Amino acid sequence: MADTTTHSPDKDRLERSMSNRHLQMIAIGGAIGTGLFLGAGGTISSAGPSIILVYAVIGAFLFLVMRAMGEILLSNLAYKSFADFATDLIGPWAGFYVGWTYWICWVIIAIADTQAVTVYVQYWWPSTPRWVPVAVMLVVLYAINIAAARAYGEMEFWFSLIKVLTIVALIVVGIGLIVVGYQSGTGAGATHASITHLWDVGGLFPKGLGAFIAAFPLVSYSYQGIEMVGIAAAETANPRKTLPQAVNAVPLRILIFYVLALAVIMCVVPWNQLSKDNSPFVMLFQFVGIGIAAGVLNFVCLTAAASSANSGMYSTSRLIYGLSRQKDAPERYSHLSKRHVPSRALTLTFVCTLPAVVIAYLSGSAANAFTYVANVSAILYFTVWGLIMVCYLKYLKKFPERHDESKFRLPGGKIAAWAVIIFFICIFVLLAFDSSARVYLVAVPVWFLVLGILWKLLETNRAQAVAVDYNAERILAEQAAHETE
Repeated sequence: MADTTTHSPDKDRLERSMSNRHLQMIAIGGAIGTGLFLGAGGTISSAGPSIILVYAVIGAFLFLVMRAMGEILLSNLAYKSFADFATDLIGPWAGFYVGWTYWICWVIIAIADTQAVTVYVQYWWPSTPRWVPVAVMLVVLYAINIAAARAYGEMEFWFSLIKVLTIVALIVVGIGLIVVGYQSGTGAGATHASITHLWDVGGLFPKGLGAFIAAFPLVSYSYQGIEMVGIAAAETANPRKTLPQAVNAVPLRILIFYVLALAVIMCVVPWNQLSKDNSPFVMLFQFVGIGIAAGVLNFVCLTAAASSANSGMYSTSRLIYGLSRQKDAPERYSHLSKRHVPSRALTLTFVCTLPAVVIAYLSGSAANAFTYVANVSAILYFTVWGLIMVCYLKYLKKFPERHDESKFRLPGGKIAAWAVIIFFICIFVLLAFDSSARVYLVAVPVWFLVLGILWKLLETNRAQAVAVDYNAERILAEQAAHETE
C-alpha cells in the first residue's frame, strides 16, 4: 500500500462524517434489499415454505461472519475495508482478491437492482421503455454519492426507515388478517388466511430437498450488503460504540424482516399463488383487494432497489479507493475530492454499471435478468464471506493479544469460524450437483482468470508500492478516533 504517512490527513483520509443513526440504518438497509422485495417471489415459487428455513440458516451463519468482521475491524481502526485486513493478515493477493471480487459483486448487484426498478416502474406505467428508469436512477445516485459521504448516509437513513416501517406495517396487517381468518374470493376458489398454508399445500418441502438446496444462492443475494456496516464504520465518528450495536442487532432484524415477514405473507397468500415475476409484498395487498396499499408498497419496493444500488455505488468506490492506495488499482483512483469523496473511483463504478441500460433494453423479462445476475453475484459473494473467516483464523494466530483484549469477540471463536467455512464449502458442493445452479459456478473460474490477468498487469505498479505498517497506522487511527469521540 502507498505510504500514507507523508500526506496530510485532511487530504488523504476518508472523513468520519456519518453519525450513529446513519450507521444503524445502513446496517438495517443492508439486510433489507431487492433480493427480499423482488427475489423472494422467485425463491418462494421454487422452494415453497421451506424458503423460511433457508433465510434463517444463512442468516445465522452470516451473523457469525459479521461478528468475526467486527472483531477484526475494531482490533485495528486503520483497517478501512476487508481488503485492508486481508492484506495485513493473509497477504497482498488476499487483499487483491477480496477487494476486486467485492467490487465486481456490487457492480453486479447494482445492475441487478436497476433491472428490478423496471418491474416497479412498469407497475404504474407498463408502456415505459425498460431502459429509461434504469438510466435515470443511475444518474441520480451518482449525483448523490459524488456530493459527500454524509449525503449517502442521509439518503440511506430515509430509504431504510421507509423499508422498516413498511415491513412492520405489513406484518401487523398480515397477522390481523390471519387472526380474523380473512377470506379472499368466493365459492370453490375462496381462501382463508391461515398459518396452515405453511404446510397444507405439499408440505414444508413441496418441491423436494433439491429445490430447497437450489434456493440458497438467490437467498444469499438477499443478504448481500449485510456487511456494509463494516465499510461504513470507517466513516463514522465512534466505530467502537456504533459497530457492535449495529452488528448485534442483526439476528433480530433477520427474524423480523425475513423469517416473520415471509411467513406472514405465505399465511395470507398460499405460496403456490405467488408469482415469481412480482414482489410477494405487493401481491399480498393485491390479493386482499387493497389496491392503494399495493401501489404504496410498490413505491417502497422501488426505494428498496434504489437503496441497494445506492449502497453499491458507495461501497465499490471505497473499495477501489483502498485498492488504489495499495497499488492494486491504478493510482489515480486514490484521489479524494474536496468533500473527501473518492470521486474518480466512484466515476469508474458509475461507468461500469451503465451496461445495465443495455441489459434493460435487450432483456425480455426484467425478473429473469435480475435472477441471472443475482445468482452470479451470490456465488462470488460466498468466496468473499469465506475469506473473511479465513482472515479471522489468521488474526487469532497473528494477534492473540488483540483477541484477548477484545470486548467484541466472535462467539465460538475458532470453532465458529471453521463451521462457517465448512458451511460455505458444502453449499458449493451441493450446487455442483444441481443442474439448474451449476451454470452459475462457471463464474468463479472465469473471474479467477480475469483477476490473474489483472494481477499480472499491475505487477510493476505493485512493485513500486511502499507497504503500510498497519501497527503504526493503528496508533494514528486510534488517535483520530479519540479526537472524534
